[in-house]
Amino acid sequence: MPLSQALQGLRVLDLTRLLPGPFGTLILADLGADVVKIEQPGAGDYLRMLPPLIDGIGARFRAVNRGKRSVALDLGCDAGREVLLRLARDADVVVEGFRPGVVGRLGIGFEALCGVKADTILCSISGYGQTGPWVAKAGHDINYLALSGLLSELGGDRTPRPLPVQIADLVGGGLYGVVAILAGLEQRRRTGEPQHLDISMTEGVMALIASELADLLAAGEGRPAPGDALLTGGLATYGAYATADRKILAVGALEPKFSGGLGPLLGFDARPDDLLAGPPRQRELAQKIGDTLATRSRDAWMELLGAHDVCCEPALAPDELRNHPQHKARGVLRTGDTDWGLSADGPVHTPCTRVGPDRVAPQLGQHSREVLREVGYEDATIEALLLDNVVAETPG
Repeated sequence: MPLSQALQGLRVLDLTRLLPGPFGTLILADLGADVVKIEQPGAGDYLRMLPPLIDGIGARFRAVNRGKRSVALDLGCDAGREVLLRLARDADVVVEGFRPGVVGRLGIGFEALCGVKADTILCSISGYGQTGPWVAKAGHDINYLALSGLLSELGGDRTPRPLPVQIADLVGGGLYGVVAILAGLEQRRRTGEPQHLDISMTEGVMALIASELADLLAAGEGRPAPGDALLTGGLATYGAYATADRKILAVGALEPKFSGGLGPLLGFDARPDDLLAGPPRQRELAQKIGDTLATRSRDAWMELLGAHDVCCEPALAPDELRNHPQHKARGVLRTGDTDWGLSADGPVHTPCTRVGPDRVAPQLGQHSREVLREVGYEDATIEALLLDNVVAETPG
């Protein structure tokens, strides 16, 4: 059985929006889970309307919500809360990304969920966690990177610039959330106990820089400044260099066996102790490598260097990904009818799965009627909920 069917039969109620939770539940959906996305009637997930739009729906929303079903449900009223608890009774996992305390005030917190399903699993994703003095503070990805210690490592001798990828959201929240959910399911299988999973995006990023913190513990005050450490600019044979056509070549000749092979190709004398050499030697090598790579185009260099095992690769622009032979051979990109020939509903497969072209992002409330019927609501009751604006639908 392919991994795209591994979680078949598992139902996940997804109360999250924007990136962290939706990215995590995308992984679960790609693994075969039935992800029911609960959205506010009218607006839905804010990401739906964030430009640029594709066929009226935010491109980012489509990318992280394929393969899910959408129920538009007003959680701010008693009737909406009752519907949510009824849905939770038949769900295996509930994922939420509100500020800590909000689900409790709405009457759908951990205790309420356990009241309808004794072995419920609730995964709460937040910026700073469900406890502590920062529990009620608002934040976004850059704030979590700042408090984790990562942002200060990005600047070197300059003020750090925001990263183009939201690491705290996608990894610190979404990916660690998936890991916790899968572990929680196994724990429940063993013990039958409910689980409230407390995922802090800040702590998720802190876990990613554990090796840098270990360096600090080992080196103390002698630790290199940001931008001067081994893998952040301190080693000449591990960095990014401009070529003659103003494109970028990534040089990763970290170990002596790789730098030793790269030296003759770029005209510098590699030494076995270069890995441990100090700043003067690294500046000398970086100048030589930079000057040499600036004499030819990126593709010309790759024609030469690609035939040797020296850890050099082109820094591809997004529109070059679809034509790269490795990506084509692996089928990592999902084809579609956009200008780039890729699917608007997530142009990239998640690493462990390959899902079909039928996996698309839902319209707001597209599955409201369908899902409510599955948990036992009669059509007359559904019509009343629709009439009272407790539930909304957009037929698919």
